[in-house]
Amino acid sequence: MAINGDDGKFEKSLWQSAEGLRGPVESAEYKHIVLGLLFEKYMSDAFEQRRKELRELTHDEDSMYYCGDDDEERQFILEDKDAYHGENVFYVPEEARWEYLIDSATDPDIGAQIDDAMRAIEEENADRLDGMLPKRYSRIPQDTLEGLLNEFAELDLGNGKDTQDEDVFGRVYEYFIKEFARQEGHRGGEFYTPKHVVELLVEILEPFEGRIFDPFCGSGGMFVQSHKFLERKGGDESQVSIYGQEVNDATWRICKMNLYLRGIDGNIQLGDSIRNDQFPNLHADKIITNPPFNMSEWGKDTVSEEDPRFEYGLPPSSNANFGFIQHMLYHLDETGMAGTVMANGSMSVRGKEGEIRKGIVEDDLLDAVIALPGGLFYTTGIPVCLWILSKGKESDQYRNRSGETLFINASEYYESVDTTQNRLTPTHIETIADTVRSYRGEEGVSDYEDETGFCSVSTVDEIAENDYVITPGRYVGIKEADGDGIPYEVKMEEISAELREKFKRTNELQNKIESNIEELGF
Repeated sequence: MAINGDDGKFEKSLWQSAEGLRGPVESAEYKHIVLGLLFEKYMSDAFEQRRKELRELTHDEDSMYYCGDDDEERQFILEDKDAYHGENVFYVPEEARWEYLIDSATDPDIGAQIDDAMRAIEEENADRLDGMLPKRYSRIPQDTLEGLLNEFAELDLGNGKDTQDEDVFGRVYEYFIKEFARQEGHRGGEFYTPKHVVELLVEILEPFEGRIFDPFCGSGGMFVQSHKFLERKGGDESQVSIYGQEVNDATWRICKMNLYLRGIDGNIQLGDSIRNDQFPNLHADKIITNPPFNMSEWGKDTVSEEDPRFEYGLPPSSNANFGFIQHMLYHLDETGMAGTVMANGSMSVRGKEGEIRKGIVEDDLLDAVIALPGGLFYTTGIPVCLWILSKGKESDQYRNRSGETLFINASEYYESVDTTQNRLTPTHIETIADTVRSYRGEEGVSDYEDETGFCSVSTVDEIAENDYVITPGRYVGIKEADGDGIPYEVKMEEISAELREKFKRTNELQNKIESNIEELGF
């Protein structure tokens, strides 16, 4: 199958072919079937490529594998697992190799054979793959699996020096994750953050070295883009350590496979970050994440008031946003920086959440707030924002930013994909990221200047004067003054947040009254 350039046509064509074979299988199920088969094809191709290299080396007198005419020794080398593991290649036993599966594709029990193949691969690579691979193929119609096997057979996913595109599997895998997220809508957002949003976060955080942590890592997109950032900037990957946690078992597997295929070594743990923090002693240099914002029932009843993560108090059980934000702050080292996607309501909500936001601002931890356009996510059409938090503003390598916060209103920075979806273009990403770099005083960008309607630097005192509401529109203003200078969208957002808070209090009061009546026996 021809692979040319990076315009997405190849990935789209492959996706359409795979989607055409889905039949009655639900998207949520099909996702694991397809991604698992793609990973199996990648492992098999990489294995065959390494096997070919080993065979050539056994005839090379200068190679440690040279064995002359000793065919028995040659066969031993070709089946030596260490010869594969040493090159970061998974050992694939004969009954799990792609050629074997293709030959059995028309068998009625091909699903069971693929399940057995996945188990065999896990057994031969138990230190890295134990329990990792999907084993649900026996539930899938034979003709669907036969079609997928034949469709993927044309792909060369070995990612070796002879392939036309060494990142072809990464591209295909990423594209398929995106399309499955689009299909699943709200559920899809639990494991996928649009690539352009991740790229913006990574460009702002600049993860050149240290410990990188994503406590809500989904399919691992933050790590993949950080990896690409280092490659693009000529960074040293040995200077970076990856840590992640994911609550969903199936998504955790996708994340692990996503990192393995790119040769990214990471410590990715399974579990709920709030209820069962797998890294209680980790203090990261950079946290880059997109938590499931606005999530209710986040586990407030499982944590204590004395939990050191919640220095500013426990947020209401109905919304996890400020629980997630405090979890991030706790896991930053003394000069660490975090970048997270948040719901716009987090910038203006009152009540207990407003008190927590006030504490964060007063402690000078808020480095920047960026309002993004709507329609960027498959999960929701409402606009979102980015919170950039920093514990090292005073000791920053570029300049002391103590007492300052950058506000950017990028709500008009988008390109429409269709009637419901928007995206950030590379130019948008560069403009926003360069503005942040200018604010920091980095080299290679122009000196920072406030720009009415787009960006402004404000002090903690100025934020206090605005009752600790951090909606960028309040600070950057509008290009043509009208009324009080606060844009209509900002006013409506703040009014909506206040109404939601009042509704919530009304419901809480009603529940309390009903409880009291019940206690009285009525």
